[in-house]
Amino acid sequence: MTTRAPAPVLPERYLLSPDMIADPYDHLDALREQAPVHWSPLHHAWLVTGYEQVMSCLRDPAVSADRVRPLMDAVPQGAREDAERAFGILSRWMVFNDPPRHRRLRRVFQEAFAARAVARYRAFTEKATRAVLARKAVPGSTGDLMAGVAKPLPALVFARWLGIPPTDGPSFWYWNTRVADLVLGTAQEESEYRASLQALVSLEDYLGALVARRRAEPGDDLISQVLREGRVGDSVSEEEFVGMLTQMAFAGGETTSNLIANTVLALLTRPDRLAAVRAEPELAQGAVEETLRLDGPSKMSIRTAARDLDLDGRTLRAGDRIFLVTAAANRDPARFPDPGRFDVRRSGATHLGFGFGAHFCIGAALARLVAVAAVRTLVCDHPGLTLADPGGLAWQPSLLNRSLTALPVHY
Repeated sequence: MTTRAPAPVLPERYLLSPDMIADPYDHLDALREQAPVHWSPLHHAWLVTGYEQVMSCLRDPAVSADRVRPLMDAVPQGAREDAERAFGILSRWMVFNDPPRHRRLRRVFQEAFAARAVARYRAFTEKATRAVLARKAVPGSTGDLMAGVAKPLPALVFARWLGIPPTDGPSFWYWNTRVADLVLGTAQEESEYRASLQALVSLEDYLGALVARRRAEPGDDLISQVLREGRVGDSVSEEEFVGMLTQMAFAGGETTSNLIANTVLALLTRPDRLAAVRAEPELAQGAVEETLRLDGPSKMSIRTAARDLDLDGRTLRAGDRIFLVTAAANRDPARFPDPGRFDVRRSGATHLGFGFGAHFCIGAALARLVAVAAVRTLVCDHPGLTLADPGGLAWQPSLLNRSLTALPVHY
């Protein structure tokens, strides 16, 4: 029988309740202070909220990233017949694999995602940023920054990087949106699950055909670069490669869109930090990093105990579900001085906004490139930028992601 931690004095709170979706941080801070490793009967999971405890889990091979089975278990019975191929695709995602397979899969993309390789897209990113803002952020106008800027800009850059022809963009990004509903747990109805499962299959079919096209007609894009390196068919199969491309397609746009919007919101609600970035545009990098730490696009990652382990005096049993709540760990005062302060000049301790170790986000350099370009240009070139409806902001009901439904602003 699993040894559970004694319940803390703090009452249980459902992490998907409207008030917790709006602002989970006071509760998570209190939970971290009282019980940084806590068994939650409400969530049927261990909530790990302390920085050192989360780091321990990220380093421990007994803490497994394989969670395809729980995702499949959530699918309504009526949609199960559509699920077999879709979950086979998910099983090839690096994020759902442990070493040594994770290491083998990741190595295929290592060179393409290195900072020096990503830097080649700086000029294109800055050009795309100016083009999007010229259309969607006209000075004196009012609009939804999330829909008008934060979503289409990463889509443009990631499509260019993957080598997606512009004519294929609408279908490609529709499939990505539906896949996000599945992976992030926002699909609820059977029809939504069916649409998400079919979208993942369609996305793999499309990317498989694109790989075949790039073999015949190489270009200046990620797929062509990896094919030139000769590892597809050698260290990984073509099926594994295409499966991993579906992860790349899904992950890049979603994370970067939320990072842009959350950073702009953080600055617009802190006039002194906004003024600092406008006075020293290079501080846009610091603003993006502080957002990753303080209110980033990811609230947690889900793991499973592969075998029994001890953590902070608690016994976790094989099969137990573990929520690594990086949103709480990144505010741990034992690691970050004055952790609630949004400090665009902060240095020192490493935040966990992109994970750590073997599962550190492979696309972090590209996400940072796009987010910094967008934030710097928005706040420096739009001196009238303000929130249009400060009291009307709402967040997507997701356990994993921190994503605004909209960000109305005056440009």
